[in-house]
Amino acid sequence: MATSHVSVTKTLTVFPKTLNSPKLLELSNLDRQCPLHVYLIFFYKPSSSSSLDSIFTNLKIGLEETLSVWSPAAGRLEPNPANGKLNLRCNNRGAILVQSFTNIEISELGDLSNYNEFFEKLVYKPVLNGNFSEFPLVVAQVTRFGCGGYSIGTGISHSLFDGPAAYEFLSAWAAKSAIFKDKKEPYGVELHTPVHERGRLLMDYDAKRSSEKRAMPVSVSGAVAIDHLYRLIMQSVTGKEEMGKKEYVYRTFRLSRGMIERLKKNAMGENGGFACSSFDVIAAHLWKARTKAMSVSNEKMVCLQFAVNARNKLMPPLPKGFSGNAFVLASVALTARQLEDESYKTIVEMIRNAKSRVDNDYINAYKQGLEGPQASLPPLKELTVVSDWTRMPFHKIEFLHGQALYASPLKPPILDVAYFLQSPLDSQAIDVRVPLLEGTLEAFSSYFLTGMQ
Repeated sequence: MATSHVSVTKTLTVFPKTLNSPKLLELSNLDRQCPLHVYLIFFYKPSSSSSLDSIFTNLKIGLEETLSVWSPAAGRLEPNPANGKLNLRCNNRGAILVQSFTNIEISELGDLSNYNEFFEKLVYKPVLNGNFSEFPLVVAQVTRFGCGGYSIGTGISHSLFDGPAAYEFLSAWAAKSAIFKDKKEPYGVELHTPVHERGRLLMDYDAKRSSEKRAMPVSVSGAVAIDHLYRLIMQSVTGKEEMGKKEYVYRTFRLSRGMIERLKKNAMGENGGFACSSFDVIAAHLWKARTKAMSVSNEKMVCLQFAVNARNKLMPPLPKGFSGNAFVLASVALTARQLEDESYKTIVEMIRNAKSRVDNDYINAYKQGLEGPQASLPPLKELTVVSDWTRMPFHKIEFLHGQALYASPLKPPILDVAYFLQSPLDSQAIDVRVPLLEGTLEAFSSYFLTGMQ
């Protein structure tokens, strides 16, 4: 690239158009797992029909209207003085919106599906300094490129929204901005009235059962994913390898519908009688390939964990429009040798069984397992974590004229997560973005792509 400089020309605080009455919103343990920002960058093709100033103004107006309805997004986190747990103060403090430009062209960034260090300059990153009361929960930066294209980089605290809620919030904001539209309606997105109260997720067992559960070890309580994480950490602490000392890189592999069907056929055989979802077989294949590429010792425990939406798993289910965090991790574990030797059918069945165990009791046990002090988990090469975004096609959010060229997540704040993304070029294709240790990319590519030839 000729130059990688990005110049910021405007930074302002955006307040709700209609101020809401201040209140304290109690968060659940699921909300408190990660208070830091998750960043996502939308890239849009060039257009000469609007200036940077007019686009910035329309985004500001749209955000003002959206914050009036999604009032927690204009608030701030604050610790409970009694126990230090974070809650959310809805106090109309506002979001941050930044305007910037760069002389480089979007085409100079290459394949937008692959992470690029330059992407970090396209998002506004507030400094925490340990004071959540001054830390905005929503930030955004609109950047004009030399070619006339644009990016909109967003950062949203994970304590505020999970993926589906963030998708609806951003869709609502895009609809209300209406920069290149004649009508203020999102395309193909059913927006629900947001429900911000955590409600069901704040209710645990009755007092007697809750005290019984607290007295049980995590492995007995039913929170399998938390038990597996604990065992992985203990395995690393007692082993010879140091945790989190090596640099991870990200690479995206685009799997066409044909490649996915070949993987299913190669993994499950030609005889039929055992249908499986694309997620199940890709997750199983990814787990095998990544573990092998990482050269994990045969006797070591390895683990696959993946997010499961708890909205309809709770009894009663959460209301439509629920805007908090409602995902728990399901988990399967084997030794590295067992993982290499087991058939795909067996591993897919393990993944299915892990999903089926996520019920009301599992979710309550999971929340109970998060009751203790929270700490950042270092990267573990024995742990493969998958987040399925294929049902949240962020690239379809029309902030500007038409769909985005790509919607690229940046590195997650805590875990090195593999993302499954819907490809903008083919709705039947899946982009798999994988975190890998430097030096393992060639081996992983060989193992991962071989099963789809």
